[in-house]
Amino acid sequence: MTGLRILRPARQETYEKVFATVYAGLVTNLLLTLSCAPLLLALAVVRDPLASWPFFAALSAVCAPALAGAFRCFALVEEGSTAVLAAFWGGYRRAFGRAVIVWLAGAAAMSVLAVDAMVAGRFAWGPALVPFFVTAAGLVMAVAVAVLVVVTESPRGVRGLIRPCLYLVARRWYLMAPTLAVLALAVTFVLVKPLLGLLLGLAPLLYAVWATTRYVVLPLLPGS
Repeated sequence: MTGLRILRPARQETYEKVFATVYAGLVTNLLLTLSCAPLLLALAVVRDPLASWPFFAALSAVCAPALAGAFRCFALVEEGSTAVLAAFWGGYRRAFGRAVIVWLAGAAAMSVLAVDAMVAGRFAWGPALVPFFVTAAGLVMAVAVAVLVVVTESPRGVRGLIRPCLYLVARRWYLMAPTLAVLALAVTFVLVKPLLGLLLGLAPLLYAVWATTRYVVLPLLPGS
């Protein structure tokens, strides 16, 4: 007859790590909300955002440095730091220009693909091009996220990162495909349930996006 094992309480370090992770996630959500406030406010005011999509495509660039700041927070949390505000601001400030360039370039490419898809849809052979447009859009988004992850941790320029990021993303497509699904889930969560999405759900989902993408682009990061 085996004796019952007495469950030992978790170590103090475990509680501290859990608390630090939850704290970092909540603060990151708050900072993301504040940084993206212009876009969120415009979406709340305008009744039909699709009718003004060029305006919103340009305004969405405010999210780029905010994502860079969030990615920097995730990196420091992995190292055990709890200086979330300093990490967010540091990543936001250092990657601001390059992040905006990446975002606007990606938005422009997605806009071109959307217009081309609408034009092609008017023809009988249009549905045959659906796989092409879906794949191209996925590549654009994946490369944009990959470049954002790299510029958050590296001083390299955007132009020199496009090709290597495209190669790595295409090589690890089986990792990036579910990553894009998680990213789409994060955006949908925020649009459908803004309060819960912004205050609770955003950071965990973005962390999953960051962690997987960082693994994919690890050869491009300093010290690799």
